[in-house]
Amino acid sequence: MARDPVNFQRARRPEHKRQRQAAILAAARTLGLREGVRNVSLADIAAEVGVHKTALLRYFGTREEIYLELAAEAWEEWASTMCVELAGLPTGSVAEVASTFAHTLDARPFLCDLLTHAPLNLERNVSLTAVLTFKVTVLAAVGDIVNGLRETLPDLTERDGWDLVTGVNAIAAGLWQICHPPAAVNTLYQENPKIAHAYPAFVPTLTRLTETLVLGMRARHTEG
Repeated sequence: MARDPVNFQRARRPEHKRQRQAAILAAARTLGLREGVRNVSLADIAAEVGVHKTALLRYFGTREEIYLELAAEAWEEWASTMCVELAGLPTGSVAEVASTFAHTLDARPFLCDLLTHAPLNLERNVSLTAVLTFKVTVLAAVGDIVNGLRETLPDLTERDGWDLVTGVNAIAAGLWQICHPPAAVNTLYQENPKIAHAYPAFVPTLTRLTETLVLGMRARHTEG
């Protein structure tokens, strides 16, 4: 439901500006989860907040800038959770590492959706400053995950860790969209069992593929 526009007056103090930005980000997050990031416009976000879209432009330059900031926040939160969960795993537990990647991403549908759209369009209609901020945040998050991975899987090199996070997220970005098709496509799968294999389960599929990546890295070291 849209908010009361009377309560969203122009911010004149830094703390008020932060409050307005937080309200905009919260509205965009809600809409992204409910409608899918690709389907949300700047006007939709403005309506959810309860203002005209020109008012949003005082705080964010574009719709993409809003979602790029949310993507950075989502990466930080996911990395924090991954580090905690990895720290609790027994050393050398490849299957459990793979499961951790899969179930933590499955619990974050908004992040999975953003993994697709960040490189495709969110980085393309924003300032270079916004892109730089996003990249720096994500690189720090990946670095934290890599450190956690190497504690649990010490036979992986630092390069392996970066490759693994990159590979898992590239797979997850596409797999999430495949596993969560539009309603009409979902109905098509249900009515045509022979093509239902194109609609795999996200967690077991991502778990298998992640484990395969790790085992492949280990095999490469053995062969080398």
